[in-house]
Amino acid sequence: MTDSQASTSTSAAPLGTNPVAAAPRGARTAADVVTPEVVARLTRGVAGSGRTANHTPFTGGKLADLPESTPEDVAGAFERARSAQPAWAATPVRARAAVLLRFHDLVLSRQAEVLDLIQLETGKARLHAHEEVQAVAVAARHYGRRAATYLKPKRHTGVVPTLTKVTELRQPRGVVGQIAPWNYPLELSVGDALPAFVSGNAVVMKPDTETALTALWARDLLIEAGLPAEVFQVVIGDGPVVGPEVVKHADYVSFTGSTRTGREVAQGAAARLVGVSLELGGKNAMLVLADADVEKAAAGAVRACFSSAGQLCISIERLYVHESVADDFVARFAARTRAMRLGGSLAYGADMGSLVGERQLETVTRHVEEAVEKGATLVAGGVARPDIGPLFYEPTILDGVQAPMAVCNEETFGPVVSIYRFTDEDEVVELANATPYGLNSSVWTKDSRRGHRVAARLRTGTVNINEGYAPAYGSVQSPMGGMKDSGLGRRHGSEGILKYTEAQTVAQQRLMPLAPSFGMDDEKYAAFMSAGLKAMKAFRLR
Repeated sequence: MTDSQASTSTSAAPLGTNPVAAAPRGARTAADVVTPEVVARLTRGVAGSGRTANHTPFTGGKLADLPESTPEDVAGAFERARSAQPAWAATPVRARAAVLLRFHDLVLSRQAEVLDLIQLETGKARLHAHEEVQAVAVAARHYGRRAATYLKPKRHTGVVPTLTKVTELRQPRGVVGQIAPWNYPLELSVGDALPAFVSGNAVVMKPDTETALTALWARDLLIEAGLPAEVFQVVIGDGPVVGPEVVKHADYVSFTGSTRTGREVAQGAAARLVGVSLELGGKNAMLVLADADVEKAAAGAVRACFSSAGQLCISIERLYVHESVADDFVARFAARTRAMRLGGSLAYGADMGSLVGERQLETVTRHVEEAVEKGATLVAGGVARPDIGPLFYEPTILDGVQAPMAVCNEETFGPVVSIYRFTDEDEVVELANATPYGLNSSVWTKDSRRGHRVAARLRTGTVNINEGYAPAYGSVQSPMGGMKDSGLGRRHGSEGILKYTEAQTVAQQRLMPLAPSFGMDDEKYAAFMSAGLKAMKAFRLR
């Protein structure tokens, strides 16, 4: 559909009619990509004495047999990582950073390999898989270039200037335990591990079993780039079995997943007094203000709501539209949504792929059916597409959603968005903030100052103006993470690397002690220090 068609189409289309993207002639298949030789290479060195398997959402068929880790295997992985970590930490930071820069080049030059794996393991459209390649390359470049600056010793003013010399050092935590999710198996696995590695840590990673091949591909490439193999351990198995074992042994825990599981991870880490960072759930809102460019907002909403079939922590599930432009916006948005091409081939061309598993399909179906039963209106979608694959579901727009419909407040994590109308700025800010989550939000307006004013009032870790999620997430010099029930800590920027370190203050006292000296008694020393403190304030010392 052309832009002109999208902007003028207002007639209702029959449901269940999203077109199918044709597979190009000669497109690769799972058998072409996941060969026994590839699986053997990628699983080499994985700590696992049992056997498990993963599957592709496109057909439900098995992709590969994989090693399955027991608690003893996890303990062994941590032991090997802990033995290798001191030598890696002793490697100069610029040499560690050079590994990331070589990895950057390898990812881009061999991206076709990992795009195939991401698609096969998640069911994504290829362009959405490429978002992961972009994100990992940006993170590798950023920390490859800036790690030495982030980690360098910093001089601070001592308690008595010139007499006290203070240096802040950054020491690696040791072995980081990372539990990565299935929805972004490249970016949310190795993307989060890169700053941990460059700051001198080893990592024991537990990827989701169904997307383990992507994480293992990244490990293989990092080793090729120069990372010592023992520094990067991978364990595979059921989350309730392997996850707690990772938390049990780690010196720091990085977790991305549901809020419910995140609370359990945080409790396990707190019991051992180890640090933790958590990126958890979201019920993200997009605000289309009265002065927004409606056509651009409608096109942006398609990206914001349906990238990776809505299985993105920062995607939009609540769409607040000013009543003065709501009808026009909904018509344009619906036309674009109905025209989205669904497909499952390992090639560019599809606008949306599949859901990842039965649980996601069940949640999406339940949320949509319950909303319609209780009075919501289907504007687009609302049906599964087994004619394409077992887990395909059309991009869906609901209008008239209200509590207590589950879709109103629960995270759907699928290609479903609800439309709400509002009348003024205070009202929409209150509505957008009326959720226990606080991960991401989006504001659309032609007035930059107004956009920034509204953004500052939203209680989310990231806010995007005139886009859905990519600008804030992709700007890796700035922190990204959640408020409220959406998590603890941040990835990216200085916080994204310093969290993997312990701050150490080294203070050297010179010439005289911080105690009575040069014949002073206690009273004279107290008077001397009092006078000195007043002088330091007068000279505006910090």
